Amino acid sequence: MAGLVPAIHEFLVFPVVLHRAMVTIRNAHFPGRAPIDTYGNGGFRFAGMSHRGSILCLPSGIYGWDDARFDEAGLAKVFEETGIEILIAGTGRELVPLPRPLRERLAEAGIVGEPMSTGAAVRTFNVLLAEERPVAAALLAVD
Repeated sequence: MAGLVPAIHEFLVFPVVLHRAMVTIRNAHFPGRAPIDTYGNGGFRFAGMSHRGSILCLPSGIYGWDDARFDEAGLAKVFEETGIEILIAGTGRELVPLPRPLRERLAEAGIVGEPMSTGAAVRTFNVLLAEERPVAAALLAVD
């Protein structure tokens, strides 16, 4: 029987060091497509979960967007994905136009960038997702 029962440290899921084993914490990621249920208060709720901060909603899942800025580097994950034709850009409380270099890079990739306030972006994303359109969203969190 000895050795058949795993030690307690094999079940830990928080970053502590026990018995020289370090647990790795990964970036926030929901591995699927889901509508956004609510937004505000600095975050979003979707798929029965909540996330504080900005998010990227891509065909491969919903990701925490720590580098939340509207430029090629900030949206690198968008350009790594395939099958995106529309990028809904939730720019916060107010509509902010996308910078020209980003609009040009999106056009090169065959993606139409649509900036709007985050609230409008959430509603638009949900409709396009329900219609099974090839959509992604970059959503800045609002209070």
